[in-house]
Formats: sequence, structure tokens, C-alpha cells
Amino acid sequence: MKYNYVAPCHFGLEKTLSFEVKRIGGENVEVNDGRVFFSGDAKVCALANISLSVAERVCVVLGRFRAETFDELFEGIKKLPLSEFIRKNDKFPNKGHSLNSKLTSVPACQKIVKKAMAANLGKTYGLNILPETGEMCEIRFSIMKNEVTLMLDTSGEGLHKRGYRRDSNAAPIRETLAAGIADIARVRAEDKVVDPFCGSGTLLIESAFKALNIAPGLNRRFAGERMKFLPAEAWKNAREEARSEIITDGGFTALGFDNDEECVRLTLENAKKAGVGKYIRAEKRDIRDQEKLPERVKILTNPPYGKRLLEVNEARELYGIMGRKLLPLEGRGLYVITPDEEFESIFGQKADKNRKLYNGMLMCRLYTYYK
Repeated sequence: MKYNYVAPCHFGLEKTLSFEVKRIGGENVEVNDGRVFFSGDAKVCALANISLSVAERVCVVLGRFRAETFDELFEGIKKLPLSEFIRKNDKFPNKGHSLNSKLTSVPACQKIVKKAMAANLGKTYGLNILPETGEMCEIRFSIMKNEVTLMLDTSGEGLHKRGYRRDSNAAPIRETLAAGIADIARVRAEDKVVDPFCGSGTLLIESAFKALNIAPGLNRRFAGERMKFLPAEAWKNAREEARSEIITDGGFTALGFDNDEECVRLTLENAKKAGVGKYIRAEKRDIRDQEKLPERVKILTNPPYGKRLLEVNEARELYGIMGRKLLPLEGRGLYVITPDEEFESIFGQKADKNRKLYNGMLMCRLYTYYK
């Protein structure tokens, strides 16, 4: 049986996500701002959780309808086939958001969603009171321009929680965003990747996953594994398929530098936890001491931001030093994410391309040098 799904992502990574969805067999792909809708069977859902590198989570779409009043919201939910996904004993808390819609109060919407779901399931199961003593079914709702999307979360913890980064430096880049940058950089099995500000190693590890075709969720569990309509066989088959596609004979290597000994330790420790320790090295080195890098490397980096770790002037001083140490690039690829709109002029070279990407709520630009 086929179901409808939606996967949210960082704004700017929709194209990458839609490509990944198609690659795992997703059908009827529809791209919206910050999310991708698709359809598929239970195995597609399992593969989506295990394999999608830039998705924040994977949800089953329980229904989509318009609602401008609480009555319309209530009646719309009452009509949905909820019992196909939620058993009579399951817990079904909900959370959500509303943007550019007439229903502006999220707490009020939460109460209506809960009440309507209880009425729907109570009628189906012949119960006046639902016990909610069984498995957790996390419900999410989105109201955008008066269109309601009611969803069942099959991921549980966000998909950026790969399991390897229990510790991090003060301002880590999110794993899903790092994976998106590695995809934009077209990191491949024979590439050499360098990060001169490696922090806790996220860009290096996600580059290794991308280069070696390692599914980022291969070693974690998901909420959907406890749901009645997603059989264990689907998850088993999805994991076997993901493992079979790992590249084991590539020449990929990654090298990280940081002026903080603790960051170097974290990078090596996290790489080992991620199962890619043999591909990644890290050394203590300040950007001021950076030597000329070998030709044909790809430099992916998330340098300190003035708004987060250093004063703006100190951060900009580092950008100038980067320019003096890395230029001329002479065929080396460079991919820098920063919120500083003045980066190009301070670095000393205009990027071949720049695009907006969000690191959490912070609007950044990815400056790419590839020609």
C-alpha cells in the first residue's frame, strides 16, 4: 500500500532533497518552500528515514485541507482516516505552527486538533474516552496560507541526530546543513576534503558519508518502527539495501584543522563514532599558520561568525587571513558558509556563486568557488 509523505528541510536545500527522494523511489514529488511532498510504500518511508541526508524528519500526511475557522479545522480532521495509522490505545500529542493564516493561535489550534482527533478515533473505536496508554504517535500540523497539513511523525528525534555528535564545539553546524553543503560541493568517492575550521568535524563526517554513499541514519532507530502500518520487514529490507550501496573502494580522505585542541579531539572522536574514522585526520593548526594546500582539494568550511563566537571585526580579520592563505585557489574548490554579507570583499575574491541557506534561524550565504 502507498502513503503520502512530507519531509521538511533547510530553506535552500529543497532541490537536493527532491533528488534524494526520487533516488529512493519516491513518487509524485512536489517541492514547496522548505519541504518536499512525495508518495511511496512502507519501504520508501523506511529508506527516507535511513537515507535522506538533508531532511529534518519524515512524516505521513494524514490529510490536507483548507480551514479559516476552528469549525472548519475540527470538521476537516474528523473526516480523516486516522484509525489506519493510530491504534485505540496510542498516545497522540500534537504540536505545530501557523503562518499567514486566519487561525493564528497555535495553542488554540492544538486544542482543536486534539479534540477533533479524539472525536474521530473515539467514534471509530466505540470509545468515549481514549486511554492513550500505548505507543507514542507524535502528531504535527502546519497551517500555511489557510491550508492545513496534518502529519504523523515517523522519525522521532530529528534526522539531524545521526548519533555520532553527542559532544560539539560552541557553534556547530547542523548535520543536515553540512550534508547539503557536501552535496552542493559534489563530494565524490575519490575526493580530498579539507576544513580549516573543523570544530567538531561535522562537515568532514558528512562529506565522508556523501563520498562513500553511507546512509546517515543507518545506525539509529525511528518512531515509525513501532507503527502498525510500517512492518518490520520494510525496515529490515531498507537497511540491507542501504548497506549494500556503501562504497568501500574509494580513495576519499578528509583533513581538519582547528586552533583548539578540544575541537581536534572532538573531530577524531566523532568521526570514529560515525564509522568513518579511518578516512578523517585532524590537527591543531591556526589559519594563520595554514600551508599551501594540495591541488584538486575541496575546502568546505564554517568559519567563526562575528555574531556568535567572536566580535564582528575579529571574524572579519580571519576572513582576510583566509584570503591571504588560500588564494589563489588554482583549481581548488572552496565552499564557505557565513552570515557576513561582506565576506567576498574581505576574502579578496568574488564567488562564482552564492546562495541563501539557513543555519537554524540564522540566514547565511554559501559562497562557492569552483571554476
